Amino acid sequence: MKFSHYQQLVRMMFEPDGEGGTTVHYDGTDVRQMHPLVLAYIGDAVFTLFVRTRLLDYEQSHVQALNAFGAQIVSAVWQSRAYRGIESMLTEEEKAVFRRARNTKSHAPRSASVAEYHASTGFEAVLGWLFLQKKEERLHDVQESAFSWIARQMMTEIQNGKGIARD
Repeated sequence: MKFSHYQQLVRMMFEPDGEGGTTVHYDGTDVRQMHPLVLAYIGDAVFTLFVRTRLLDYEQSHVQALNAFGAQIVSAVWQSRAYRGIESMLTEEEKAVFRRARNTKSHAPRSASVAEYHASTGFEAVLGWLFLQKKEERLHDVQESAFSWIARQMMTEIQNGKGIARD
């Protein structure tokens, strides 16, 4: 991001309201009208926090290992695989959110194929949509299923003598 763009965003986002606070540009959140990449942006943060918290069940002292392993789990490669693993448990509405985000134009990083990146974007959008809809129990169930699916697949790869796919 260019510094001039950064300055523009700061001015826009933190515009004084004349009463010592900042101007609020949106009154409420209509999740149905949100751009799919915004839903994915939120879903990425939600899943990252979920994974980091779940990893504390297994390791609590090696932060560098937690960070590296957590990043592996939330990678586009593993998220796209997880979506395929849990797709059957999703509602038609959740699948529609996935498709809308998957089909949104975005730029894939070099660390994942275009298909994997788009699928992971769709997966994250579903999580973001559930979070913003305040469907906490459903969000937890989907995340737990995805985490468990990823864990089982990683164990299978290790047992078969394969290295873990890297993002």
